[in-house]
Amino acid sequence: MRIGISVQSAYRVDDPAQGVRHMLERAEAASQADLDSLFVGDHHVTDYAYYQNSPILGRMLAHWHGKPAGALYLLPLWHPVLLAEQISTLAAIMPGRFIMQCGLGGLPDQSAGMGIDMSQRVAMFEDSLAIMRQLWAGETVSHDRFWHLENAHIAPLPAQDIEVWIGATAPAAINRTARLAEGWLGTPSATPQQAKEQLNQYRQACAEHQRTPSAVALRRDVFIAGSVKEAEAFRSDAVAKGYRGFPEEALICGDVSQVADQFAEFSDAGFTDIVVRNMSSDQSQALATIEALSDVRRQLNL
Repeated sequence: MRIGISVQSAYRVDDPAQGVRHMLERAEAASQADLDSLFVGDHHVTDYAYYQNSPILGRMLAHWHGKPAGALYLLPLWHPVLLAEQISTLAAIMPGRFIMQCGLGGLPDQSAGMGIDMSQRVAMFEDSLAIMRQLWAGETVSHDRFWHLENAHIAPLPAQDIEVWIGATAPAAINRTARLAEGWLGTPSATPQQAKEQLNQYRQACAEHQRTPSAVALRRDVFIAGSVKEAEAFRSDAVAKGYRGFPEEALICGDVSQVADQFAEFSDAGFTDIVVRNMSSDQSQALATIEALSDVRRQLNL
């Protein structure tokens, strides 16, 4: 199993530079912990500081050790030529493989603010992905459905193939993932039982489409404490405050041994990657969790 990190991009700060410092510190901690992958998310039209994925990832790569990295992109919100160029540039910066996590985007206010018709999201997603793959292959592309493109082409081209993971939970979306992507990214809000059921659906879809995935990944919101008592207190407080609306069973809180056991359960089920997101917004607690992931790796003999 591989353990990666999705670094928090949202911060409620008075000084915009403070959020950037927090992200760079977390990237450095992830590198020191020898984690296997580094990611950032994608949101727009927010009421708080949300550091945009391509530029902040480019800065964070200076603190990363060369293993795979990437970002989530909500494809209907992006112009495919611009995004293909940005990802090609990021891929040129880093020695490791670039992984594009992608999804539809489901927030109405976000889609409205970006001028996107939510009813067209699925078709826009598929067209965007097809266009970008053509551009990355060095092809010249014309398109006249959602974007008017005439003889579009890009440079530089990525030296390695861009690996695509799609985030999906509904059966139709899981089927689309098996058909279009190299990997699947399970949702952090799923309980362990739901995650395993969705994994079985994904396996069946991969078999139907004769696809062998490169990654079967699951995002998990995690807090690692120095003691079981501390972890339980944090969990109880988070649940009482309705943490992200997630079911309690979806959250991973514990000491190193407890977290390693829960990761091992997902590995035994067939997940190849756990992508960790910090539950705590406190910087010292977030860094402590990232640092403790190195001990989790050792317990799992990774």
